[in-house]
Amino acid sequence: MIKKDIYGDTLKSQLLESAKDRMVQFLLADGAARGAVVHGTKLVNEMRANHGLGILETLVLGHAYMGALLTGSSLKGDDRVAVKIDCEGPIRGLSVEANTFGEVRGYLLHTPIPVQRPLESFDLSPFFGQGVLSVTKYLSKFARPFTGRVELRYGNIGQDLAYFSVKSEQTPAAYNLSVQFDSDGNVTGAGGLMIQAMPGAEEGLLERLEELVYGMPSLGHLFAEDETVESVIRDHFPRFSPQVVHSRRVAFMCHCSKRRFRRFLTQLPAAELEDILEYGPFPVRLTCYNCNSEYSLSREEIEKIYRACPFRISRN
Repeated sequence: MIKKDIYGDTLKSQLLESAKDRMVQFLLADGAARGAVVHGTKLVNEMRANHGLGILETLVLGHAYMGALLTGSSLKGDDRVAVKIDCEGPIRGLSVEANTFGEVRGYLLHTPIPVQRPLESFDLSPFFGQGVLSVTKYLSKFARPFTGRVELRYGNIGQDLAYFSVKSEQTPAAYNLSVQFDSDGNVTGAGGLMIQAMPGAEEGLLERLEELVYGMPSLGHLFAEDETVESVIRDHFPRFSPQVVHSRRVAFMCHCSKRRFRRFLTQLPAAELEDILEYGPFPVRLTCYNCNSEYSLSREEIEKIYRACPFRISRN
């Protein structure tokens, strides 16, 4: 992966911002509910820089990144989760993947998102329209992934993930996702919160928690004001006796590389490699959809891949 802009003006500030980007898991009401809070200001800024996004696109994909991290907060080992949306509105769709190491990557299907008139609010429902949300969990102990799908009901990633949790997994949940911009359109804070009721929780517990979740100030605003993940948990859920159980770093990260792309090219039929060598253009530029990193391969590198290809025709 090639990060086009590391968030932070100096090495010290970059390290400080990296330390802030974390996800903390906690229990409420003696384990009757579980929750997770993610601070993602740095990762959203780096995501925006790599994908070259405007304000609207950053808002949509930023929400999806934090939603995927929260949805995968209970995964273990080498498990990962993919959140995808296919819709009829101008957004068209998105694909985001997060793993248990707190790494997240993904992309919008259509950029820039066409806007017919100036935005009057950050209500994204008109940009989604009708569509489908799918969540796929890749669990290391099972040979095949598990995928659940629901129709988009709200045009709001947080609310639609909560709807998915109820309809597909029979687990009541509430999500709160937020990206804060300053007057110049810069991201100053980004965060997300997820609360789930555990099996056997008393009736009405989630409703009381939902009131707190949806009544909270913008998490992006809180993090822009230097609130910490721990202070959000402590200050907003005191009467439910929160207990922190795990903390992990989160980051915009993709494990693509030039070596991997070269390996993909070795799988091409010899005829396709011959066509590339014949018509070019060079250097060949390959782009990773998930992080928008670009890798260039010279004619000499393509020749080397072609020479290693079985059933090739001699070019001598």
